[in-house]
Amino acid sequence: MKHYLFIFAWLIALPSFAQSLTTAQLQAITQRYVKASYADLEALLRIPNDAHIAGQMQPNIDWLQRAFEQRGFRVSTLKTPSNPLVLAEKSANPKAGTLPGSSPKTLLLYMHFDGQPVVASQWQQPDPYQPVLKQRAPDGSWTPIDWASLQTDYNRIDGSPDWRIFGRSSSDDKGPIAMLLAALTAMEREKIPQRYNLKVILDSEEEISSPHLAQTVQANKEKLQADVLLVMDGGRHLSNLPTLVYGCRGITTVTLTTYGPRGPQHSGHYGNYAPNPALRMVQLLAGMKDDDGRVTIPGYYDGISIDNKAAQLLASVPDDSAQIAETLGIASTDRVGRNYQEALQYPSLNIRGLQSAYVGNQSGTVIPDRAVAELDLRLVPESDPARLLSLLRQYIESKGYHILDRAPTEAERTQYPKLISMQASGEMLPFRTEIGIPADVWLTRAMVRAFGREPVKIRMTGGSVPIVPFIRTLGIPAIHVPMVNLDNNQHAPNENLRLGNYVEGVTTWLAILTN
Repeated sequence: MKHYLFIFAWLIALPSFAQSLTTAQLQAITQRYVKASYADLEALLRIPNDAHIAGQMQPNIDWLQRAFEQRGFRVSTLKTPSNPLVLAEKSANPKAGTLPGSSPKTLLLYMHFDGQPVVASQWQQPDPYQPVLKQRAPDGSWTPIDWASLQTDYNRIDGSPDWRIFGRSSSDDKGPIAMLLAALTAMEREKIPQRYNLKVILDSEEEISSPHLAQTVQANKEKLQADVLLVMDGGRHLSNLPTLVYGCRGITTVTLTTYGPRGPQHSGHYGNYAPNPALRMVQLLAGMKDDDGRVTIPGYYDGISIDNKAAQLLASVPDDSAQIAETLGIASTDRVGRNYQEALQYPSLNIRGLQSAYVGNQSGTVIPDRAVAELDLRLVPESDPARLLSLLRQYIESKGYHILDRAPTEAERTQYPKLISMQASGEMLPFRTEIGIPADVWLTRAMVRAFGREPVKIRMTGGSVPIVPFIRTLGIPAIHVPMVNLDNNQHAPNENLRLGNYVEGVTTWLAILTN
């Protein structure tokens, strides 16, 4: 409760300076400085950032250190067994004003600068690390335009806010970093005093599940202490209206491998005789869900209930089921919840990959030696990952399988009729913050100041962000402030950032930092 009382003080400590920045003024300040900020965005996107590749993180760290130091921040790196994290800190301006006898509150801002791997041949531009400005053609395709148009033609009558900047990490997550830098520059040039202590934590391993984040937060607990955590990752609601998100599902992954003969066998010689591991795998997987897409494993949804208040909140999100179906290209949906938002309140079980023998021109008339299935289990606060994995294991055993954590030995091949290996990894925990707490009231008011309307409020989003170590170790609430367009192709070829979202993101930062 202590941090809630601290945050409540923000609601009444409003100097006249902050009250004077109206929606129109915030947006006007953005327009004065946004054009100059595109150079930083371009420079940052040009630095390769695949966390799997040794040496790619350091140039990003060097660039970020210079950028934040130029804006008056103290920058340090937090060591991990692999890539370090970046921490940028700047104290509040004494002239900003606080309650008598109180000290400025501290905002901890989480973003990441690593990106997903790229396959350059799948991108519709020469290099995913050379950002390209594009506009949509009448046939729906994207046509490159001169980058200099950002300085001369922005806000053209033909809809330049819908231009897109294509490049790896443009939306996930370098774009929001550049938006913050632009807002900080605007505040300095406009002589707007910084009213909060700022701590910006920049993750270098988010796209590989941040394996060292928990121990790094624990080791730097005092240095990272704050009053509230704001997360700038992920996309806005499908409507692209300003959005706040109060939770996200976690994730754990599972690899299953069924085994057949020691090596692939001729299907003519051994068909109807040697068991086929691919067939066994699909039979096993098919039994895990019913025709409505609900997990059939006993106890999988235990502990989850949606009361009337939560149901009303979920139903109030302006989802358009027809639009979602058209966007996805589907005729019907699973029926895990009564609507899209309710579906995200339950743990999922997804087949994210299947492999056995070969297909297409490489296919042969064989009985495969093995079949592999990659699963991901999305978690909600009520679902303990260890319990779900245990339920999955019990289900597999109930189908007559002997479970290993490795490939079988020769003795095991001849001893057990049904063999499978099961390996779990990549755990990332979920979180959910209560809507209506003082931090939410404060942040909602900032969004209203930025855009003149209430934001869309989403109880829990489907994606995963590794921020639970901050919540548990520091004892603070967390709220997502997504800024980018949802249709940004993050993690995929042709990732992009809508120009209008970039501009509105700068305004969002200004509203938060001056609220």
